[in-house]
Amino acid sequence: MPEPTRIGPRRLAGVVLTMTAIAALVAGGAGAANAAPPGPVLAVAGAPDFGPNVTIVDPSMPTDDIQAIFDGLAAAQVDDEMGSNRHSVLFMPGAYGSAGDPLQARIGYYTEVAGLGAQPTDVAVNGKLEVYNRCLDAGGTANCLALVNFWRTISNLSLQVNALGQDGCRASANFWAVSQAVSMRRVDISGANLSLMDYCTAGPQYASGGFIADSRLPFVINGSQQQWLIRNSEIGGWSNGVWNQVFSGVEGAPDDATFPSPPYTTLDETPVSREKPYLYVDDAGSWFVRVPAAATDTRGITWADGETPGRSIPLRDFVIAKPGDSIGQLNSQLAKGKHLLLTPGVYDVGSSIQVKRADTVVLGMGHATLTAVGGAVPLKVADAPGIVVAGVTIDAGTVESPTLLEVGKPGKGQSKKVDPANPITLSDVYFRVGGPHVGKVDTALVVNSDHVLIDHTWVWRADHGVEPFVDGVNDDTDRWNTNTGRTGVVVNGDDVTATGLFVEHFQQYNTLWKGERGTTVLYQNELPYDPPTQADWTRPDGTLGWPGYKVADDVAEHTLYGGGVYVFNQNNPSIVTENGFEAPDGAGISLHHIMTVNLSAGTILHVVNGIGDAADTTRIGVPVYVVDFPAP
Repeated sequence: MPEPTRIGPRRLAGVVLTMTAIAALVAGGAGAANAAPPGPVLAVAGAPDFGPNVTIVDPSMPTDDIQAIFDGLAAAQVDDEMGSNRHSVLFMPGAYGSAGDPLQARIGYYTEVAGLGAQPTDVAVNGKLEVYNRCLDAGGTANCLALVNFWRTISNLSLQVNALGQDGCRASANFWAVSQAVSMRRVDISGANLSLMDYCTAGPQYASGGFIADSRLPFVINGSQQQWLIRNSEIGGWSNGVWNQVFSGVEGAPDDATFPSPPYTTLDETPVSREKPYLYVDDAGSWFVRVPAAATDTRGITWADGETPGRSIPLRDFVIAKPGDSIGQLNSQLAKGKHLLLTPGVYDVGSSIQVKRADTVVLGMGHATLTAVGGAVPLKVADAPGIVVAGVTIDAGTVESPTLLEVGKPGKGQSKKVDPANPITLSDVYFRVGGPHVGKVDTALVVNSDHVLIDHTWVWRADHGVEPFVDGVNDDTDRWNTNTGRTGVVVNGDDVTATGLFVEHFQQYNTLWKGERGTTVLYQNELPYDPPTQADWTRPDGTLGWPGYKVADDVAEHTLYGGGVYVFNQNNPSIVTENGFEAPDGAGISLHHIMTVNLSAGTILHVVNGIGDAADTTRIGVPVYVVDFPAP
């Protein structure tokens, strides 16, 4: 498919590690295009009909056959950034690959790879599961980076890294060179380092992730990753930081006492957590969805001592949806008490999917995508405890929608039925405005309910894509006027927690937090690249631009751990933004470890509320930090 004509330095890493430096890291932490994708493998007795985009593999299959499945998927998906194919590959419990015949797979766009065991160790892969840089120039040999390696998932399995047959550099680690909208959950990796940077290609090797949770990992090479959140995990060590690396409830996490050198933010415990639901097959061959319980003040993995705490729902209690199914029929089943499993594919949604009953689960497979049609709100979640939405991407359509996901009814006092111990939870829920097609929305995500947990989201107004713009001659100006998204996230509810909040490129506020006692653990934002003029990027009161993170003026209590706002006004480098962050200056406000950085165009005058030096083009790629606001 066609590549964007220009990616630009969309996330200038600020670090280029030489092979000598990489070798030192490895030595210091070493641990023991258009091919047709495969169809489903349903030889497993009792396997459900998940449709044509789900492949189920069994340990009785020859490794070469499984390798061929992954090779076919990689050929189809590794470069299919704006495509419409969606896939899941599911491993039945058992062992795959061997010391002499490893399974070595690359994971491309819109691909989910997951084990079907009750424990991650029930699926044992001997080999590698990897993501490499994409080399976008010179016939695939230059401009190699991971900045656009989005939308893929790996979960619920163990990996004994085996690089047999690979060259010396590729054999040095299992590479996971990814950026936003990628999750690694419930994995157990051993045998070699895990590298979040692909240092084996030509440069510049930049990367902009990322998220890991509930995983046991070897030594981790951060490399060029500009920001990262690892939550409730165990690590054998961590190599370095670039701008904003956050550890929450992680055994083995580095100390952050010398912030910003290195730029670590370490929380001993995660304030609120709930792991993402997952499919599994029990010893009798019955299929279930495990829904982990919510918890507070947690540390480490949930499966260290056995089954992850929570409840198991028989798969027969789910309606298994496929693209083209009637939204009315799905809503009827939800109203009767069914849960919803969205199989891989793109769903055109002309009226809202309504999730109203407490403890309902909506689980997407293979990055199932809901696309708004005719200005619809694709998904509405009621004020009811325990509702979980996970693994779903929501796209704006060509007619403006008021929002893409609404959680709870507008107006204070609507959340009387919510339960602090059983919060509404959004896990790996992603949003797009533009990219594969024109998109228009007022506000992508609106959270009205109290006691909501947002566990990893990327809310993205596209800075590049393949949309058929026809007006004008400047792509960025066309994008500003055509892919319209005024606000990324609005939080009206109280006691809302976000662990891994990534919001980018919206035309006014990226994140506007109005509720009390909100908490964010890692925030990453890029301001929009494409305002045509300063007048387009000036608030009605005359203030220059909108901050990337705004806590409303009347909020008394709010906490942020590890936040970054980046500027790259490539359409008009003279654009100025007053502040990266804005928040009340009160005793109940804490913005801990925040920064701004210039990616080579535009200016942010201050980090927060007039405090902090300018992030301008005299210090490209060099962050401006504020350790604490308000100052202690």
